[in-house]
Amino acid sequence: MSIFKRGNVYWYHFIFNGEHVQASTKQGNPRTARQMEAAHRTALAKGEVGITKRKPVPTLAEFIEDRFTPWARATFEKASPKTWTGWYRTQLANISAYPALVNRKLDAITSEHAADYAAHLQAKEWKASSVNCSLRVLRRVLRVAVEWGIAPTAPKIKLLRGEHHRERVLTPDEERRYLAAAGEQMAEIATVLIDTGMRPEENARLRWEYVSWTTGHCGTLQVTHGKTAAARRMLPMSPRVRSLLERRWNVAKNPSEGFVWAAKTASGHIEPSTTKKQHQRAVRLSGVRPFVLYSLRHTFLTRLGEAGCDAWTLARIAGHSSIAISARYVHPSEDAVMNVFSRMLPKESPAKRSNLLH
Repeated sequence: MSIFKRGNVYWYHFIFNGEHVQASTKQGNPRTARQMEAAHRTALAKGEVGITKRKPVPTLAEFIEDRFTPWARATFEKASPKTWTGWYRTQLANISAYPALVNRKLDAITSEHAADYAAHLQAKEWKASSVNCSLRVLRRVLRVAVEWGIAPTAPKIKLLRGEHHRERVLTPDEERRYLAAAGEQMAEIATVLIDTGMRPEENARLRWEYVSWTTGHCGTLQVTHGKTAAARRMLPMSPRVRSLLERRWNVAKNPSEGFVWAAKTASGHIEPSTTKKQHQRAVRLSGVRPFVLYSLRHTFLTRLGEAGCDAWTLARIAGHSSIAISARYVHPSEDAVMNVFSRMLPKESPAKRSNLLH
């Protein structure tokens, strides 16, 4: 008997008269699932039921157009526009432009086909990070097909080595020079990012209704949108973040609602293109080794880990959906390890410790 778990329920599958039989038990108990599989086998043997004809597996192109794209648009277009436009929409178009891959049926796609697609992109002189971006979307598409019961399995997709990561950590001196060279608005944005660890797009959508001056030591900021539920979180303000936001609030005549970084754009708030130009100018004038704006978030999280923050708390602050991501920022020193062990030892009086030593 063979059962497997998909989500919270068990499925069973077996071969009967050369035909593959697979069905969901809609049960979360493995013992019940095995009993249902046995009952199905018995019914087939007695001729009481026939083998249900399997639905034809669509091609990757059909699945992307009919199922995945509508789902991704509905999920991310408003909740996380950057995820939709800069991630899914762009990469789905790139994948769909490679007939050797998208014209295959989902159950016929192998790791070799994904590797061929990666080689195709490399031949177009794509960098490793760009190729991996497209491969991650392809991997997500194939996994969703399995989750929805449209494809039986998803191939393992291997990413390219040599990817350029944004894991640049600014030193305190680089931070000081950068903030001094940045214009007033860019310096304020960078300060918020480096003191809260917010993603740049989360900060751009920050609204006055989500700023609380009375909670915590210096107030809090509420992140209400993100790619996952974990992205929605409450963040404490540092003294300098509170100071600069209070100043903006007073200049704006104490608004009760509206964007903190309001601008005359279609979205109503400052756009990434504007922030990127201001950031590049600040980097050039400061003489600091070039870095992307997202590095300010990485700097904050790295400093948080070095300060002794555990991975679980760091994940909550960062809005990570997986603790494995947060663990990258936590690197306990030898002293920290020894302190943990010392706290586990039973408390002993000074006199007893003296006797043990003698």
